[in-house]
Formats: sequence, structure tokens, C-alpha cells
Amino acid sequence: MGTSADKLATLDIVLNGLMRRYKERVPDVRTILDAMVSDGIVKSTADIENDHIAFRTMGVPQLGVKSFEKIFLHYGYEKRDHYFFEGKKLDAWWYSPPRETDPRIFVSELRVGDLSEESQRIIRSYTGEVATDPVDSLDLDNGEAVDAFLHQPLWRTPTVADYQSLLKESEYAAWVIYNRYYLNHFTISVHNLPEGYNTVAAFNDFLEKHGIKLNTSGGKIKVSPDGGLLQSSTVAEMLDAEFANGEKLRISGSYVEFAERKVLPWFTNLPAGEIQRKHRRDGFEAGNADKIFESTYTTQTGRN
Repeated sequence: MGTSADKLATLDIVLNGLMRRYKERVPDVRTILDAMVSDGIVKSTADIENDHIAFRTMGVPQLGVKSFEKIFLHYGYEKRDHYFFEGKKLDAWWYSPPRETDPRIFVSELRVGDLSEESQRIIRSYTGEVATDPVDSLDLDNGEAVDAFLHQPLWRTPTVADYQSLLKESEYAAWVIYNRYYLNHFTISVHNLPEGYNTVAAFNDFLEKHGIKLNTSGGKIKVSPDGGLLQSSTVAEMLDAEFANGEKLRISGSYVEFAERKVLPWFTNLPAGEIQRKHRRDGFEAGNADKIFESTYTTQTGRN
């Protein structure tokens, strides 16, 4: 079981493992972080606050959120609000972290039963290989084992034909059938950056100056109705992916998100130096997230 200190040490191993592989896979991450240091925005990348990380899952028996969440609940995360995305046929929840320095976690799940019979058949032909909940046999106190699990295939490599068939109905389904639990994105908290970079609008200018392409779905800046949460994101990197039978296809991988959380109205009189995470707008916004999901969609990755 381990003490809470042991669990947090294990959580660090898991989070570091996720970020290491994500940086290797998403060149934009390195470009952005290096530019932030070279432009003097931060002294080192360790000074950047990770607002949240996101995962995508399939809503099928033995998998989905109810399996995946066991990992992070074990380390002291707490399940919070539910979001429903009707058009994309998704459910999602967010989880608040055990420490203020840890990222929030956002986990979405495809409502597989809401798809066409053909898409359901394709998905279940893969996910059906998972007969028992894989997290139940995982030693959650072994950070290296959990890190490895989050990067290993749960089912056989899909065929290009199956991927393309799913892509027509649900780009989310196609992304998950290939990428599985790979980290979908991490999020830079811009509100803690120095003046001139501490709004999404200003940070977007910095990104575009460095040649980073932004998701334009719903506008480059997505704003919650209460005005308290502003978000933007890059367009996902295209990867040369190897499918079954050695077939290759360029597909969308992961991306980077940026979040600005405004100070809540009843804390606006606090001196800047005293403002902590708890004083800012928390949680997520379905309308914003709906457009952020499209960072991996061909409508965005196909733009010149």
C-alpha cells in the first residue's frame, strides 16, 4: 500500500515518464520550451506550471474511465465534474491533484455504443482482446510498471483500413485505436508567466512568432462563458505511423495546450504574490474542450 509520501514519489515517476515520452513524440513541445527559455520568459523549463494533462479512452467493458481512473485515484487524485459532448459522443471527467504542483487530469471516453454498428464492430474487434481490466493486475506502487503500462499496446496494431473507416465517423475513435493511452496533451499555465506573456492572447503571439500553428476551431482563443478560463492549443503533430502488415500512414499524434485561469472575482483584491491555484477559476468548460479536441482532427491538421 505504501504511505502517502511513497504514493507521491510513485506519482512523480509516472508523471515524469509520461512527459519524457511525450516530449520525444511531439517536437512542438521542445520547440516551445526551448523558445521560452531562450526568450527569457522562464529561467528553466522546471519553472513552467503544467495546468493539466489529458487522456482518451474507449468506453467498453474492462476499459474506459472506470478502469483508467483507478491509477490516479490511487495516488490521491479526486474525481470532480462530468462533461458530456453530444456531437463527439464523449463523456469526460476531471480529477483534482493531491498537490498544488501536480497537473489536473482530464480523462475522456468514447461512447462506443452511440456509434454506427460498423464502427462498433471494428472497435470491439480490437478491444475484445482485453478480457479483464488490465489495471487490476498492475502494481500501482511500482511507478516504472505504471509508466510502461501507459505506453504499451492494449490490443493488436490496427489496419489502415480500420483506422480510415473509423476516421470517417469519429476522429476521436481513430486516434484512440492507434495511439491508445499516449498522453494526448499537456498544458502550460500562462497566467503565472511574466507580464507580456501571461495571457493566452499574448502567449499565442509568442507561439506564432516561433512558427507554431494554432488550432482555429472556435477561434484561436476559446473562452468559457464566465470569462474565467481561456485556452488555446497547437495543431497536433503528424506522425509517420506503422500499421498492421507494415502499412504506413501519416496520422495525427499529440499537441500542446495553453490555459489562462483568471483570479476569481472574490479574490481580485489579493496581492499578486499571494495568489495560489485555489484563488483562480478551476475545472474545465465543455464548450472550450469541445473545440480543443479538434486539435487532432483533419480539419485542423490539414490546414496549410
